Amino acid sequence: MIDLLPLPVQIGFAAAFGAVAGSFLNVLIYRLPLGRSVVWPSSACPHCGRELSWYENIPVASFVALGARCRTCRAGISIRYPFVEALTAAMFAAAWWQYGPGVLLVSRLVFGCALIVLFAIDLEHHLLPNAITLPGIAAGLAFSLFTEPGWQASLIGALAGGGALYGIAEAYYRVRHEEGLGMGDVKMLAMIGAFLGWKLALVTLMMASLAGTVVGLGLIVSKRGGMKYALPFGTFLALGAAAAATVGPSALTWYLGLF
Repeated sequence: MIDLLPLPVQIGFAAAFGAVAGSFLNVLIYRLPLGRSVVWPSSACPHCGRELSWYENIPVASFVALGARCRTCRAGISIRYPFVEALTAAMFAAAWWQYGPGVLLVSRLVFGCALIVLFAIDLEHHLLPNAITLPGIAAGLAFSLFTEPGWQASLIGALAGGGALYGIAEAYYRVRHEEGLGMGDVKMLAMIGAFLGWKLALVTLMMASLAGTVVGLGLIVSKRGGMKYALPFGTFLALGAAAAATVGPSALTWYLGLF
């Protein structure tokens, strides 16, 4: 039915649905680190605890209409809420335009939503919840039975992705006698490998490592952090995976063509 509509209208519907999905991602981002249920109770102000009315839950629009403050206690509302909603809306719109309806579209959207949640939680809490990474590995393997990258590349990607980071973490611990990477990072890269395959999992790891190195050096130079400053590596993995999923295949083809 939706295929009969003009493409701009289809993309608009995808963006609207994405904004609603982004609202739920905000619930996951807020509640998972606290160990709270993501389905009950209803959304409430984190400051005064008042349950929000339906018109206060309209993605992006409610934030603007309320002036970024709770209607009751006037406490500020984090900019993260409209940002996640707008980002998810843009992702849904871009994915519909890029892939059209099909299994690959659903796979990429599930993957993208997982990356957004992991990025935000790790950035704030330095935590990568098993509630996202472990089901994410299973979902990536399941989707691979019907679409890219194929079940063999997916299985190797999950094993190689998680195994590569585990090996790095183990080597670092044996040399420095302290943890450099957490198991959350290992499971996250295994999830990325399950969705993207082993080649793009390695591309993700290289991109994330490069970005982490640049940011780390920037913090050292600016004297905002030292050699042992703990960077949330999951945020860099999320960025690297997003880049690998979109431009990774063409970049990899170009790079291999040099040889």
